[in-house]
Parts: sequence; C-alpha cells; structure tokens
Amino acid sequence: MTDAALHVHRYGDPSGAPVVALHGITGHGARWRHTAETYLADRFVLAPDLRGHGRSPHEPPWTVERHVADVLAVMDAEGVGRADLVGHSYGGMIAVHLARTAPSRVGGLVLLDPAIGLDPAAAWEEARAYLGTRWFADAAEARESLAARWPEASERMLDDEVTTHLEHDEDGRTRWRYEPAAIVTAQSEMARPHLPPPPDISTHLVIATGADLVRPEFVVDCRTALGPRLTLSQIESGHMLYVDAPHETGTLLDGWLS
Repeated sequence: MTDAALHVHRYGDPSGAPVVALHGITGHGARWRHTAETYLADRFVLAPDLRGHGRSPHEPPWTVERHVADVLAVMDAEGVGRADLVGHSYGGMIAVHLARTAPSRVGGLVLLDPAIGLDPAAAWEEARAYLGTRWFADAAEARESLAARWPEASERMLDDEVTTHLEHDEDGRTRWRYEPAAIVTAQSEMARPHLPPPPDISTHLVIATGADLVRPEFVVDCRTALGPRLTLSQIESGHMLYVDAPHETGTLLDGWLS
C-alpha cells in the first residue's frame, strides 16, 4: 500500500520550485504556514500531516519506512518528480531516510534540529509520557498548556495551533489531533542508530543551540559522508526553531534553498 492519502497543506506559488516540509511528532503540516507564506512565497510548499497526525489516516504502521512511502506517494499524487526537503525533528529523520531511499527525488535537504539516533533511555522516558491521551477541559486550557511549552510563540502562532490542531469529543473535552500510539512508535524509531544523508545530496544541518538534541556523533558522520556538500549552522533557539526564532529560521531557509 503506497497511497496513504495524507492530508496536505499547500502554500506559495503552484508554479514555483517544489519544497516538501515535514513536521515533528505531535505536529501537523499547517505549522509551516507562517514560514511558507512569509519566506518561501515564490516556492510551491507541500506540507503533509504525517500518518498518525492531524487529518491524515491514524492507523498503523507508523514506521519511518511507512512515512517515507507516504511522502513519496504525496509527491507522486502532486506530480512532483523532485523536490527540496525540509524536515524538523522527527521529520528530519524521515527526510534523511527518504533521501537515502529515493535520492533522485530530492534536490537539497534541510534538517532543522533533527531527532536522529537519540539516546534509547531518554526516548523510552519520552515514549512513556505519551502512553495515554491528554484531554483538556476546553480550548482555553489547551492554549494555556501550549503557551507554557512554547514561551517564545507569538499570539498568532498560539491561535493558529488552537484553531487548526484541536479536536473535541461529545463531552466537550478537547485534545491535540494526533494518535498517541504513533508518538510512542516515533520515539522508538528516533532511537535507531543514526544514518547520514546520502553523499551526493547537498545538506544543511541546522542545530538549535538551546535544545541539545543533535548528537555529536551524527554531526561527525555527516561531515565524513558529505564533505563540502554539508552546510552546518546554529540558531539561538529552543527545539521549535520556527516557533522560537521564526525570522532567523525563515531567512535561513529562503537563502539556502534559493
């Protein structure tokens, strides 16, 4: 099965050079809207909700290989033979594996604080936190919780997240629109031994200085595999770069992808 029919958010100029943007765990494609509309308006940005997230199918499998096949199916359905890839966090890991699986489909590769080869013990602890569904009494409580996790987020970003990413049950309770079991699986996938991007694809690895997520071993192996095709940057930000430092992140993407 390769036709996941992922829900896809489309931004920018449909006649522009295509960019596929992949979000991290618990996220959704619409998180790229501000970045795409402000900094990549001349590009055709496809931002799918990954399987188990947003309005895409929530049923398993939720493996990296399944995500890669889903994203390639989106590119096929959109008539996109080759695109630049931007991946944040777990989306960065998926982008690397897609580039290794189908290198002819990838132009440039941007990895925003990718979650690759994480410490298994830490991933285990994170996975356990998602074993149950977190319900909120209403949208206001959910927004308050999000604001505490995203202290640098603008009011617009918080409002967008509440409007786009909440779902409600018959009792009026609300929760973020993702499948907890898919997040547990993703934590396990991110603890796999890391693999670098293929050596013939120009890659920009962007590290969030306040996150301490990108492991030094991954950076070393990227340098070895890619040589001069690797660009390495740092942004003073927490892990959510396009939330904490939207201008710096958007400007970097615009400049490098151009």
